[in-house]
Amino acid sequence: MAHGTPASPSAAALVEGFSLEMTGKDLAGLEEARDMIPQGTKVNVTFLGNEDLEMRVAAAKAVKEMGFVPVPHISARRLKSQDELEEFLGRLQEVGATEHVFAVGGDPAEPEGPYPDALTVIRSGVLQQFGVREVSIAGYPEGHPDIPADLLWRHLDEKALTLAQEGLDAVILTQFAFDTDPVMTWIGQVRDRGIDAPIRIGTPGPAGIKRLIGFARRFGVGANAMIVKKYGFSLTNLMGTAGPDRFVSDLAALLTDPSTGSGTGGGSGDVKLHFYTFGGLLATSQWAREFVASQSSGARR
Repeated sequence: MAHGTPASPSAAALVEGFSLEMTGKDLAGLEEARDMIPQGTKVNVTFLGNEDLEMRVAAAKAVKEMGFVPVPHISARRLKSQDELEEFLGRLQEVGATEHVFAVGGDPAEPEGPYPDALTVIRSGVLQQFGVREVSIAGYPEGHPDIPADLLWRHLDEKALTLAQEGLDAVILTQFAFDTDPVMTWIGQVRDRGIDAPIRIGTPGPAGIKRLIGFARRFGVGANAMIVKKYGFSLTNLMGTAGPDRFVSDLAALLTDPSTGSGTGGGSGDVKLHFYTFGGLLATSQWAREFVASQSSGARR
């Protein structure tokens, strides 16, 4: 932990109520971390190509049984048919894991079935049939390596509007970021478009620097020397580890500073954090608990 980070009640508040991400293979990690994760925490369960239906459902079931809120991912381009979508949702409903889902386009260059993007899944009407009440949708503060910015914005507008029309709650969950500047600019643009859904800013939990940079390059996130130095680590020390202390503290300060309030009307709305657990669920959960405790105790001194 970066002990030079100033204590801030706003930084503690930003971290409290965080959400986490796990894969279908992370059951042992979830069990290991369970006592560190506050009850009721949202835990997203990925939909990766190297996982199968049984793994995804078992992970969502374990999240629910441990007292957390499962948020299964629906990777639109990986779905081969509407039947596959219905089977997945049906199995999730059996274990009480369909109230919250995350609809995302997914990695395949070509759709494997009838859903080229998350918007198509949302518009299908299938989600509501299985008890879905809240849908998380993707946000990209630093853009997407394969999708033009105007298309990203159009889809965000259309997804937010469609969810409202369908009577479903929306949450915007972003790709992880290293730099607060594009994040704050992007939040302002979202609010200026009249989208008031809660936003969860993606940030990596503590992890090896080499691993963080590898993920950043894969997802098109800025990882140049100036940005990573601002985040709190150096490209000359790739063997070390880094946590998001500086990023979180800087973001909290900007969110609560009237002069940098996002949106032309001021105010950033409901903003929380979503942790990508590249360094493991336990390391991330421990970091969050210690960060909140240190910020709260430091602010009282």
